[in-house]
Amino acid sequence: MKKPLVLLSYLLLFSQAFNSVKAAEYAYFGFEPQIVTNYVAVKKKMGYVKLSVELMINGSENYELVEHHAPLLRDAIITIIGKQTEDKVKSIKGRAEILQQCEDKIKNLLMRETGKPLISKLLFTQWLDN
Repeated sequence: MKKPLVLLSYLLLFSQAFNSVKAAEYAYFGFEPQIVTNYVAVKKKMGYVKLSVELMINGSENYELVEHHAPLLRDAIITIIGKQTEDKVKSIKGRAEILQQCEDKIKNLLMRETGKPLISKLLFTQWLDN
């Protein structure tokens, strides 16, 4: 008889612990329209990239702040991609480096403008290049 009561008390204890943990709250901001920009291609030709970018915002209350700074953030992404070489743009490893550069730059800009980084992640949800 004691085993079921002990098991029941453990289950109640664990269920209360799980209920007290608050799930992280995020909002997503997507740049509209998609970003289209050039990069330096081989033999001084110009290549282009068309991409969709999403920002994972810490807390939905920060959405309007990110939206307010969207033109500045878009410009930073375009500037970073515009300085890349064709090899970097067309390789998976290069794209990962570009993504990290963009994320770091966006966090720094938001920190400078608002005092908080506001985002936890930057995502490329679509990437087309020629």
